[in-house]
Amino acid sequence: MRSGVPSHHRQKPTSPEVATYIIRRVLWGIVTVVAVIFVTFVLFRVFPTADPATLLAGKGATQERIAIIRHELGLNHAWYVQFWDYLKGILFHFNLGYSFYTQRSVLSEIGSALPATLSLTAGAVVLWVIVGVPIGILSAIKRGTIWDRAAMTGALTFVSMPTFWFGLILIYLLAQSLGLVSIFPGPGSYVGLTANPVKWFTGLILPWLVLALTQAAIYSRLLRGNLLDVMGEDYIRTARAKGLRNRRVVFKHGVRSAITPVLTVLGIDLGALLGGAVITERIFEIHGVGLLNITAIGNSDFPVVQGTTVLAAVFVVVANIAVDIGYAYLDPRVRYT
Repeated sequence: MRSGVPSHHRQKPTSPEVATYIIRRVLWGIVTVVAVIFVTFVLFRVFPTADPATLLAGKGATQERIAIIRHELGLNHAWYVQFWDYLKGILFHFNLGYSFYTQRSVLSEIGSALPATLSLTAGAVVLWVIVGVPIGILSAIKRGTIWDRAAMTGALTFVSMPTFWFGLILIYLLAQSLGLVSIFPGPGSYVGLTANPVKWFTGLILPWLVLALTQAAIYSRLLRGNLLDVMGEDYIRTARAKGLRNRRVVFKHGVRSAITPVLTVLGIDLGALLGGAVITERIFEIHGVGLLNITAIGNSDFPVVQGTTVLAAVFVVVANIAVDIGYAYLDPRVRYT
């Protein structure tokens, strides 16, 4: 994807190039999602750990009742017929099936949990980007100084912290009625944004900190290393030789090139978080997609597990397509091919 041509020799991509690239990436994204759907279908329908009809029928169900449910679910058909019916339901009707446990549609179950996950993800991503990116840039510019050593030591410390342990430490130190210093609301305090904006914000501060500080550490180290490599490139030396100010060289030429690998990681992390921040949601009792998935696994609720898996795949694919499309606008050396 990289051409290796200096930035001042590259032309901006034309509209047809961009359109062709977007169409190709979307088609590959659809293929990827269908592949994920197929794998999850095989795991939960073809080689299930338990018979879906037996699970849906419940304890003490008769064989006649189980047979009726198998017929209703289409489990008597060949596996490829079942898969085609399941795929058609998703692609054309957005039908992910029905929960064995609550009898509600999987789409409504996910719809109830998704706002909490979106809130958790959005705040955490914003926080770790505005913390991690400046620290990475500062460390690269001040390489070898006490600022660089302090930033990288802090980053290494937070990277080394397991999420569940760091979350429990913050609860012990800062949570109201639980911590040594009662500052922020503790687990179970999350409410929806529309219900109470103030409580929504305060209830997410600790979860945001757990996700943001550990991820910001990764981003700062990654950006620092990339920026140090980029600042040694020929076109950077040429820019300096032209008499451009150091700030302009660093931000316009250096950071724009060095940040593209960071965007790749951001796309993956963003998609994964939207699919459910399982550990963080569990620790802070946030009823999001991650906690929904844990509950579904505990109840052997196969349709919900399938639905959340497909949702996570869609988020990862969409996030990565968006990142790939944005590459050429940040780094002129990247072209749409």
